[in-house]
Amino acid sequence: MKRLITLLTLLLLAASPVFTPTANANDFTGHQMQEELKFWVNKGVIQTDAKGNVYPNRAVTRGEFASYLARSLDLPASSRYTFKDLKANHSRTIEIQNAAGAGILAGYPDGTFKENQQITRQQMAGMIFKAFRFLDIPVNTATVQFKDSKKISPNFVPAVSSASSLHIIRGDQGYFKPTSNATIAHASAFLFRMFAVADGKGSTRPPANTGSVDNPKVHKVSAVSNSQLNVTDESYMSFEDALAAYNASSAVQAISINNNIIKMKSGQAFAAENPKQYTSLYSDPALKNEVTYIQKGYELEYIGSSPERVVVEVGGYTYYAKHAEVDLIPTLLSTGASRYKVTNDGLLVHQPYYRTYDSKTKQYKGSYAEYTVGPASSEMKKGQTYLSNDGVHFKEQNGTASVTYYPYFQFQSVRQPTSYTGQELNRFIANALTAREKTGISRYKNASSKSKLIGLGTYVKQMEKQHHVNAMFILATAIHESDYGMSTNAQQKNNIFGIRVFDSSPDKGEVYLNPTKSVDAFITRYINLNYANPFGAYANGAAPGNKAVGFNMKYASDPFWGSKIAGHMWRIDQFLGSKDANQAQLAVISYTGNTAVNIRTSPQALNAGNILFSYKPKHPGNLAAFGYPLVVTDRTTSADGFVWYKVRMDANPGTQQNSEPYGWIRSDLVTLIN
Repeated sequence: MKRLITLLTLLLLAASPVFTPTANANDFTGHQMQEELKFWVNKGVIQTDAKGNVYPNRAVTRGEFASYLARSLDLPASSRYTFKDLKANHSRTIEIQNAAGAGILAGYPDGTFKENQQITRQQMAGMIFKAFRFLDIPVNTATVQFKDSKKISPNFVPAVSSASSLHIIRGDQGYFKPTSNATIAHASAFLFRMFAVADGKGSTRPPANTGSVDNPKVHKVSAVSNSQLNVTDESYMSFEDALAAYNASSAVQAISINNNIIKMKSGQAFAAENPKQYTSLYSDPALKNEVTYIQKGYELEYIGSSPERVVVEVGGYTYYAKHAEVDLIPTLLSTGASRYKVTNDGLLVHQPYYRTYDSKTKQYKGSYAEYTVGPASSEMKKGQTYLSNDGVHFKEQNGTASVTYYPYFQFQSVRQPTSYTGQELNRFIANALTAREKTGISRYKNASSKSKLIGLGTYVKQMEKQHHVNAMFILATAIHESDYGMSTNAQQKNNIFGIRVFDSSPDKGEVYLNPTKSVDAFITRYINLNYANPFGAYANGAAPGNKAVGFNMKYASDPFWGSKIAGHMWRIDQFLGSKDANQAQLAVISYTGNTAVNIRTSPQALNAGNILFSYKPKHPGNLAAFGYPLVVTDRTTSADGFVWYKVRMDANPGTQQNSEPYGWIRSDLVTLIN
């Protein structure tokens, strides 16, 4: 049975590391088809030149459009048909042959394909028509209504009829212009509409009104001028009709229902005010499988949207969200965006942009927060501002340079112990509390004598030895969650980790006899039960991480929780002599397959009895950057010819089959990151 490739499948294809993200500056920014072009560029279907340009207004060729179809449909390999004017084994030739094998295209009677010939609108309709057949999607044909319908070749009439009835290819003032050439921008739009039809409906138009008493949703299109969203007078009873007007005018920037934007040509997405106080992010367009979540007010990268869902990118992954939980802000109405700055001292300072909602005025207000992640990469320029949606891949805000940099403590496995003693950690605590007390801020009054963190260093060091959880990480998390032991939950409940404190009920939380009992709960009921433990329910890697990997995926709705914890660890390390930073070789599992990855007792793969444990399948993201974090301690070349890495084990103490907390993994499954 043929496989239906839905829009979900297309988005998942973005996980391949060969795809190149869209550059900030390119020749399709601001183009009428900007979002469609951006979508296909990000998926690797339409490829850019070295400058990130696609030449959207250039006529697309037969070979190019065949390649777009082959890549977007992920067509199976085929050598059933060959064409004498194509170079054997050339990548474009292979894609054309795959499309021919799928029955989507054919050559000319003389055995040629003529890949460089500009494709006509009717030829494009023909390929789309055959693509629907490949996808097992039924299509209906009707009488062609264009003024120049007699000019359409009889061979293409059914295809043009089908494509036009589904609003995939539209006319121009009533004319189809069958022999006119389509541009690359047109091709991106036609493909996007084709997959919108394929995405479960079979038609972009809803059924006719059958007399339901429910009022239909009225769609409006809007333009932006004078820093305001101005709704036009036109009303549309279907999203598809509104979309046609939206695509037809460069002035129109958004589609809305009841003054809520559901689609825009470019802009920002924010986790919206809602009863949950956070936005759920799903891996599937049906919005069933929640993968992670984002605290209200935080920024998301807008990829696109349909009437049913919003598509966003967070931490290098593509997710889906409900419209009710996302606010869309067109670019021309943007008042701020998250950024990173490198200080003259070489520190990386994050300034997330955050929107708060005033329930009285029913208005949002934007503001910047600020915290120090730690030292910046040596490749980053002092005084420069960078943009990043995952805290690892940075691009100059007003330049072209990009840097990949993993802040050390954010991606160091907590199985790596700290070199500091409990007494040294206590010294840091005492100094930090005194410094806060001296600020004169009321909440830190008498912090040096009242904080619930006083003397905690000795205990967390004991827990590190017993449970294999880095003591500095435990202390940094307590500092962050309890505001240096001075929060209400810490003072009144000895709850220094925010345990059972939720976004919707921040005043609640568990009560403990003393702070050490809170430490016990944090390690045994959370970190070693569900988070660091590879067998745990929320096992995404044993490091603070971000919204793509590590504890941050499920432990906190704050998308920057992991980098903030890392910032606290860096400050502790810096105060005590910088003995821990960059002392271990860090890595991530970069395997992109859908099977488990084994950690073994010895560097050999053919021995089925040497498996210590297996990491559950986890795709490392669009750029293969966020697989499970590892600490590499040694390497060797095995008899099988492969280089193997010796790594610290994420499994809990007492579960390993050997006496040491280490295992082996083949190096070709791993990428070193520092």
